[in-house]
Amino acid sequence: MKTVKLSVLISALFLLVGFNVNAQNATTILKKMDDVMFSAKDQSATEKIILTDKDGSIRTREATIKQKGNSMRLFRFVKPASQAGISILSLPNDVMYLYMPAFGKVRRISSSVKSQNFAGTDFSYDDMESKPYSEKYTSKLLKTEAGDFVLQLIPKSKRSAYSKIIVTVDKINGYPVKMEFYDRGNKKFKVADYQFKKIGKYWNASVITMTNLKKHHQTKMIMSSVKYDQGLSDEDFTVRKLEQ
Repeated sequence: MKTVKLSVLISALFLLVGFNVNAQNATTILKKMDDVMFSAKDQSATEKIILTDKDGSIRTREATIKQKGNSMRLFRFVKPASQAGISILSLPNDVMYLYMPAFGKVRRISSSVKSQNFAGTDFSYDDMESKPYSEKYTSKLLKTEAGDFVLQLIPKSKRSAYSKIIVTVDKINGYPVKMEFYDRGNKKFKVADYQFKKIGKYWNASVITMTNLKKHHQTKMIMSSVKYDQGLSDEDFTVRKLEQ
């Protein structure tokens, strides 16, 4: 009887150790991904945005983006004229603002609407938020492939539109290769594909393609004119700047 109890105890300890190692590996991998994505002190860039409808029709837009650290981001459309000036500002503590020139005022984005798509793209306000993934999600290592890790991310917020995200992370460089988004019914409905290239000492997400599987709609963001570590100040990320 004592032998059986000892065997059960040893098995339980092995399971517990295995769980802790898995959790630690997943946490480490996700934090490394955050470090890669938010490695620069600041950055600015121009983005070409290509929207493709289910019938194949294409619309293009242009935007500018500024980022400081991992908690401040200002995204602004500059073309075409019908979209110019529409801007979103992401600040620490889950604060986000939207500016619509047609209405001439700034609106704070509540947590309840962050699941909505931003300005006709396939990116939600939640996707546009500047916040490390390790702060928004708990992670679990699902498997290790030849060149990648595959993680399952579960939202910490109950208001998230996602039940989970399956993210494939490059094993060597730590950047995301693909993200698969599942709705509250646990059905995959969006997929983001990433292309990274190194600019100086930083890895840059040069192309992000978000595909909505339900709507058969796609948004491709192509980044250019990237500049790093320019000394952007907090004053570049204020409501006043959002309105300019």
